[in-house]
Amino acid sequence: MVDALFAGLMIVLSWPTIAYMIVGVIIGLFLGVLPGIGGPVILALLLPFAFTMGKVEALTFLLSAHAVGVTGGSVTAILFGVPGTGTNAATVLDGYPLARKGEAGRAIGAALAASAVGGVIGAFTLAALIPVLRPLVLSFSPAEFLMLSVMGLTFLTALSEGNSLKAAISGLLGLLFSFVGEETIMGTKRFTFGQMYLWDGVKLVPAVVGLFAVAEMVALLAEGGAIARNGSISWRGGPVSGILEVFKKWFLVLRCSIIGIVVGIVPGLGGDVACFLAYGHGAQTTREKEKFGEGNIDGVIAPESANNAKEGGALVPTIGFGIPGSAGMAVLLGALMMIGLTPGKELLQSNLDITFSLVWMVALANILAALFMLIVTPSLAKLTVIDGSILAPGVLVVAFIGAYLSSESLGDVLCALLIGMLGYGMKRYGYSRATFVLGLVLGKIVEQNLFLSLRIYEGPGFLISRRITFVLFVLCILILLFPLFRRRFSPDGTNKNHSEGNDNLR
Repeated sequence: MVDALFAGLMIVLSWPTIAYMIVGVIIGLFLGVLPGIGGPVILALLLPFAFTMGKVEALTFLLSAHAVGVTGGSVTAILFGVPGTGTNAATVLDGYPLARKGEAGRAIGAALAASAVGGVIGAFTLAALIPVLRPLVLSFSPAEFLMLSVMGLTFLTALSEGNSLKAAISGLLGLLFSFVGEETIMGTKRFTFGQMYLWDGVKLVPAVVGLFAVAEMVALLAEGGAIARNGSISWRGGPVSGILEVFKKWFLVLRCSIIGIVVGIVPGLGGDVACFLAYGHGAQTTREKEKFGEGNIDGVIAPESANNAKEGGALVPTIGFGIPGSAGMAVLLGALMMIGLTPGKELLQSNLDITFSLVWMVALANILAALFMLIVTPSLAKLTVIDGSILAPGVLVVAFIGAYLSSESLGDVLCALLIGMLGYGMKRYGYSRATFVLGLVLGKIVEQNLFLSLRIYEGPGFLISRRITFVLFVLCILILLFPLFRRRFSPDGTNKNHSEGNDNLR
């Protein structure tokens, strides 16, 4: 195993493999910055070029580009409130407010460092867990998927203490939107109003683009001025300060990386769940909870750590058992087989050095991506001092193009526009957009796995009879009760709510 680990490193560092990695990282960052171009799309675009390469070079090129896509997406999420992919949606909630304060460089530095560290942790966790995770992955049934999703919904409590009623309404509205479309079990069409576009439901990318990008740019035009409210970039907002904060908050990075790894390992949950689980965890554990959503650096570090760490986790079932851990991994799985590498026994025994080269590819690609983006961050941060009347139209055009590219449908553009109007109203009147997105992401997963669990186990008895499900059920209860205990036993003995002025989170 140790020999294979170092043999994998030599494979990655050999020429021309390292050159393909650098090219893949640059392309992945560039495509990741464009809204709507996520990991699966990046792989699909690059797959034709991989057929002309050798096995290792093709694998390096594809995996490097895929691994850093969400890193590029964090930049537009912070600067303009335009998440590059759905997995960057949680980064908007505190990253964009930091840019509004003139601290875009600090937020980007923190996002890049957290992404790099999370990616490295995920990669080496992959190396450590490949031999032992088969029983765990195969033991997960719809009951466990259900409770993991419910756990994500319980984090609504962490995001709602400023105004619980409005946040609850927002979360329920997100759940309602998640029920739009064709129900996956029985095929019943709900809330489609006769429109074929709605059969697939409300898609995440146009919804997030509308809620944040469109709403924020409309608000910027209405308010006037630049994204950075004081018209300048704070020295405290430099990228180096953001990097240092990541290492100061190393335990938060570690915890959120573990969340990303666990979610990545479980097929079907996806990066959207990972980033919001991590964001919710950060909201519950931060010392400055009242600033969450207004520009708390923890709200950037937490989801970005999970975003990149989940790629290492998603590789475990993909290369070990041929079960793709995410949509991107499904494309990568197809690419592996096309270039002559079969997941499972062949990769874990006959090509163990290539398997461990994947570890080094993910780790080194994340480090290279962070270094490259740090070089261009000072120039990117200057965009936040451009007058909104000049900047907003360009950002809106990019946002609508990103919404269109998510599935090449004009319906996505209309969806982004309509939900953008809703998002602007929610921002103006203090309703939480964060809880709306969380409800939208998790609602369909909860519904599907609840139906399957009740059918398979003939009732709710699985909550007690299945050990993993029972443990997750207890954890959900503890998460719900945690805010009550914290207020009850706070040092000043009071039971006061936090400020309701949480406009950017909303």
